[in-house]
Amino acid sequence: MSTSDLIREKSAFIDPLMKEVSKVLVGQRELVERLVQALLCDGHVLLEGLPGLAKTLTVKTLAQCIDADFNRIQFTPDLLPADLVGTMLFNQKTFEFTPKKGPLFTNIVLADEINRAPAKVQSALLEAMGERQVTIGEISYRLADPFIVLATQNPIEQEGTYPLPEAQMDRFLFKISVGYPTLSEEKQILERMSGAEVPIPAAVCNPKDILEGRKACSALHIEEKVKNYILKIIFATREPEKHGFDQLKKWISVGASPRGTISLTKAARATAFMEHRDYITPEDVKAVALDVLRHRVMVTYEAEAEGMTSETIIRKILENTQVP
Repeated sequence: MSTSDLIREKSAFIDPLMKEVSKVLVGQRELVERLVQALLCDGHVLLEGLPGLAKTLTVKTLAQCIDADFNRIQFTPDLLPADLVGTMLFNQKTFEFTPKKGPLFTNIVLADEINRAPAKVQSALLEAMGERQVTIGEISYRLADPFIVLATQNPIEQEGTYPLPEAQMDRFLFKISVGYPTLSEEKQILERMSGAEVPIPAAVCNPKDILEGRKACSALHIEEKVKNYILKIIFATREPEKHGFDQLKKWISVGASPRGTISLTKAARATAFMEHRDYITPEDVKAVALDVLRHRVMVTYEAEAEGMTSETIIRKILENTQVP
């Protein structure tokens, strides 16, 4: 079987999946695409948006459509690491300790308002994200596969929160900013969600399809010119003056890490896979670059004073980097 035939076969579940999700969700197509891409890349997602923008509904609907287990954890200041990973319980009859597994033992975890939990809890979650295992007592347990964490942050009401350090944010494949729907979309939401019967999605695929799709993604061909295009974008965030972006040097304090390079490549592969192609184009790279890099490029105090954000800087790099 040729690579193109393999990709078409393994990506056959994508279109029915997107169609089924759209029966419940109005708009938010790009968000759903990023979540599916994260599953295909074995990555995690940080969502930032105001309350009431259907972040929880989106994740729950996606889990139902792929017939995956789903747990939601509301992060609060009094949360403990054991509340995530589980603990050892003493059995008075057998005089033995037995593990009680926590809510991380699932396929999809929604970590709601992750910045409301203290650093020790955030660290426990991020360790599970990186190692795909947790330790209860003296025994390590593997987590489910696929396993993806979708963490949310509320951009308002920052009092009493524990912001994620930049080094920990680098663990997320994407950082997605969720905005308000358009007028026409909100009218559809009103008509669809205010009735007596709320749409219930059906399972159109399963976790095995995701795992096979993930394997197929790694087989996608990347030409040298596309690899060089990715490297130009990444290095422009680190050494802008060497890549024709002298004006950006005073605005960038930290550029994207090698993990950013890997993440951008994986995300571009997943984009091509979702379009049933066995090759990657520069447009695939540009489509995901903002969500991959917005939390990996740190700006200076001078940039903040001038109203420059990491998004503005990344857009300037993408607009002015020659496309092969």
